[in-house]
Amino acid sequence: MGAINMFRSIAALLLLCLVAASASAGLFDDEEARKAILDLRQRVDAVRQSVDAVRSESEQGLSRITEDGVVLRRSLLDLQNQIETLRSELAKLRGMNEQLSRDLAETQRRQKDIVQGVDDRLRQFEPVKVAVDGREFAADPAEKRDFEAALATFRTGDFSAAQTSFLDFFKRFPQSGYGSSALFWLGNAQYATRDYKEAMINFRALVAKEPEHLRSPEAVLSIANCQIELKDSRGAKKTLEDLIKAYPQSEAAVAAKDRLSRLK
Repeated sequence: MGAINMFRSIAALLLLCLVAASASAGLFDDEEARKAILDLRQRVDAVRQSVDAVRSESEQGLSRITEDGVVLRRSLLDLQNQIETLRSELAKLRGMNEQLSRDLAETQRRQKDIVQGVDDRLRQFEPVKVAVDGREFAADPAEKRDFEAALATFRTGDFSAAQTSFLDFFKRFPQSGYGSSALFWLGNAQYATRDYKEAMINFRALVAKEPEHLRSPEAVLSIANCQIELKDSRGAKKTLEDLIKAYPQSEAAVAAKDRLSRLK
């Protein structure tokens, strides 16, 4: 715009000069005045052309600036739309990430619960160390449970049910470490129900299996008691004498001596 104003000022000055030249044409001859006027007109035309060219260029520049501005504005709008789209997608991704994190945490919790549950179940089948009648051995949890349940039944005084429980125990765990103790209590349950013959069989099985077992002296004494109940005094005396010889320091040997004195 400054260049246009400058050319306008130059054009105005030239016009003034042209007017002045026309006014003073009378001072020169016609030929010289004509030449001066033509020269001034040419200069004015040149200035006009220059002004028009500058104006045209300025208008074209303004047009280009306007067009560039429109393009830039559209680009900015497109960029803003893209930014908003990216923000929306980012928000969705964040939401998905949070959901995935929650799902992962829940999956890990469930997996931990499953592993813990499996460990608990496996632990139910893992052998445990037990001590019964002075002996220590490993027993399955179910084995331990069934033996203790049968013994608890015996202690309630339900000797018939106790017999059934111990017999079932032997069927389920024929090689159990509880075997000798179970034979002792089964024999006692049979003795309590006056099944003396079966009781002797189990007491003798205990002594034959483990003569050094803590319950073996009592088992021998119980055999003698069964023989006494069956009126086998001779057999009872022999059993009591064998008991005193085999286990002289046991409490059962003391009881055997007392019984022998009564049988004589």
